Amino acid sequence: MPKARAKVIVKAVPVAPSPVARVNGIGMLRETGLHAALKRWYAQPGDEFETTLDGYVIDIRRGGLLIEIQTRSFFSMRRKLLALAERYPVRVVHPVPERKWIVRLDRRGREIVRRRSPKAGRIEALFKELVSIPDLVGHPNLTFDVAITHEDEVWQQTGRRAWRRKGWCVVGRRLVEVVRVVPFADAADFAALLPPELPQPFSARDLAAAAGITLNLAYKMIYCLRRMRALEVAGKRGRAAVYAMPAPTANREAVLPHSPGLARSAYPGNERGVMINPEGVVPAAVQRGTTPSGLKRR
Repeated sequence: MPKARAKVIVKAVPVAPSPVARVNGIGMLRETGLHAALKRWYAQPGDEFETTLDGYVIDIRRGGLLIEIQTRSFFSMRRKLLALAERYPVRVVHPVPERKWIVRLDRRGREIVRRRSPKAGRIEALFKELVSIPDLVGHPNLTFDVAITHEDEVWQQTGRRAWRRKGWCVVGRRLVEVVRVVPFADAADFAALLPPELPQPFSARDLAAAAGITLNLAYKMIYCLRRMRALEVAGKRGRAAVYAMPAPTANREAVLPHSPGLARSAYPGNERGVMINPEGVVPAAVQRGTTPSGLKRR
């Protein structure tokens, strides 16, 4: 006898647009489900969506405040942030999934499997994106909101080559809920993510062990905090550099890292002469995922 086919029950959940915000439709075609859902979650009465300002499309305009939802690739918005923050207060919203479910769809888009991912997200993951714009932190018109979320990661067999996953590809992310929002305004807020039990001074391996993160992420975290001037090199332990919080000085000269044309010496971690400009240059060692000595990170 032929085997009976399993019955699949599909529930469609309609997502209605926010009734409290005005939308002009610009840029809506490129939005992902997660981006659009976060925009609706942030919406308040009187907000305007997708408005054009100084040649840029703004996700949410709330009076004089501009809110940009950025789910990934901070580097792609660097020029936009530099231009807008000179004239308007800008808040960048970035989601970090604390809990995630893997959802598999068939070719017709019907849900066939849903399981919770064993991986737990960490707020320190924001440094994977922040590594592109750490010098913008501290601008008086720029703040960040990290939205800690529960999300669906949607997989589907699309016909594209993905032999390691047997044809399955990640096709999108969906917001389940926003658990909390953590605001960041300056370097001190980001430095507060350093574990209190860190030895002083500490190495990248010390940070990875104390925070429970990978060595790769620890290097990115240190790189960002040095560019923010929240950390400085305190010497060496064997062949490894060690770091410490800078000693407070009353007459320390304020430097605006976002200003074009600054001298290279104004940037900690830039002793090898990497030119800093409005486009932002991340050292090749950070881009490749290697340590300054060329050793491969875990």
